[in-house]
Amino acid sequence: MASDQIDGDVEAIPHALEGKDLIGLAQTGSGKTAAFALPILQALIDSPHAFFACVLAPTRELAIQISEQFEALGFEFGAKSAVLVGGVDMVQQTIMLAKRPHIIVATPGRLMDHLSNTKGFSLRTLKYLVLDEADRLLNEDFEKSLDDILKVIPRERRTYLFSATMTKKVKKLQRACLRNPVKIEVASKYSTVETLKQQYRFLPSQHKDCYLVYILTEKCQCTTMVFTRTCDATRLLALMLRNLGIRATPISGHMSQSKRLGALNMFKAGQCNVLICTDVASRGLDIPSVDMVINYDIPSNSKDYIHRVGRTARAGRSGVAISLVNQYELEWYIQIEKLIGKKLPEFPAEEVEVIQFLERVTEAKRLATSKFKESGKKRKGGGNEGEDDIEIEKYLSHKDVKSKKFTKR
Repeated sequence: MASDQIDGDVEAIPHALEGKDLIGLAQTGSGKTAAFALPILQALIDSPHAFFACVLAPTRELAIQISEQFEALGFEFGAKSAVLVGGVDMVQQTIMLAKRPHIIVATPGRLMDHLSNTKGFSLRTLKYLVLDEADRLLNEDFEKSLDDILKVIPRERRTYLFSATMTKKVKKLQRACLRNPVKIEVASKYSTVETLKQQYRFLPSQHKDCYLVYILTEKCQCTTMVFTRTCDATRLLALMLRNLGIRATPISGHMSQSKRLGALNMFKAGQCNVLICTDVASRGLDIPSVDMVINYDIPSNSKDYIHRVGRTARAGRSGVAISLVNQYELEWYIQIEKLIGKKLPEFPAEEVEVIQFLERVTEAKRLATSKFKESGKKRKGGGNEGEDDIEIEKYLSHKDVKSKKFTKR
C-alpha cells in the first residue's frame, strides 16, 4: 500500500543521519525528496556554511521543484538554495552564487559551466552530494558532465543516490562514487502503485487521435497529462485539441525555460486541464492534482513507462493510466507488461462511438497542421510567436501584475 511505500523512504532518514552513503530505490511519488532533504538540513543546522550540499537532477523543472522543497523545509532556520539550470542567464545565476547559498540544485551541464567559468565558485566545502533520478543522469546527455563534476568535488563527502529504477549504469555509478552504502529498496522490482488503475487500448494508427479525443471528452473533469514521443507532436496535438474546445497546453524541451514553467504553472493553476508533454515531464515532478496519464505514444524504453504513469496516483491518491497502442507499438507495449509483471485490462470503448469523432478530429487536425507549418515559417523568419506562446505569455504577464500589486500592498 502507498503508506508502506512512504514509510519505506522515511526509513532512509535515520540511516542517512548515521553518516553513511545511501542508495534509495522507491516507486515514484513515495517521498524520496524528503528522504534526502531532511538529513541534509539536520546536518546543516549543526554546521551551517555555504555550498554545504549539491543536488543533481536531470530536468530543469525537477531542479526548481527540489529547490522549493528545500527552502520550504528549511524555512524556519533560513536555509537558502540556488538553482543552476540551462535556459537561464548565467549572469543572474552568478549573482545568486555570490550570495553563498547553502544548497545548490542543478542540472549537470550548467553546474559544470559554472565550475569552469564562474570566478571564485567551487564546491571545495561540499559535504553532501545527491544524485536524484540517477538512472536518467547517466544517459549520454549528462554522463561526461557528471564524470567531470565527480573529479572536482571533495572525496570526503556523503553521497545519496536516489532513483525509481535500478539500471546497470546506476550500479556502475554506485561502485564509482559511493562507499559502503546502505541500500533502502521499497519495491524489489519495477512496479507501479496499487492505487493506479492501468489500462490499454489496441487501435489502428489512423484512429489514435479519435481515441484520444474520445477519452478526454468522456473524462473531461480530469486533469490529464498526455505523453508523446517528440516535441513537435506536443505542439501539434495541443493545437488540435484546442480546435475541439479542449483546454490543452504543450511543454517540451524546445520551449524556453520561462515558457516551460509558464505552461506547467498554467496546468497547476487549472487554467488548462490537459498538459501535452514529452518525457521531460515524466521525472520527479510532483503535481498533486493529476487524475490521469495517457500514453499517446508508447515509450520505446519500457522503464520510461514507470516514470510517466508515476505522475498520477502519488502519495496514496488514486489515478488512471491509459496506453494507446497501435500496430507498430505492440512490441514495446509487450515489454512494458513484462517489466511490471502483469497483464493490463483493455480500456472499454465502443468503436462506433469513437468513430463519431472522426470528421471533427480530421478537420481539427488539418487546421492544426496548417497553423503549425505557418508558425514554423514565422519562427524561421523571426516572425510572431505561436498561439501556445501567446497563451503562456498572457499567463506570465498576469502573474507579474498580481505579484506587483501584492508587493505594493
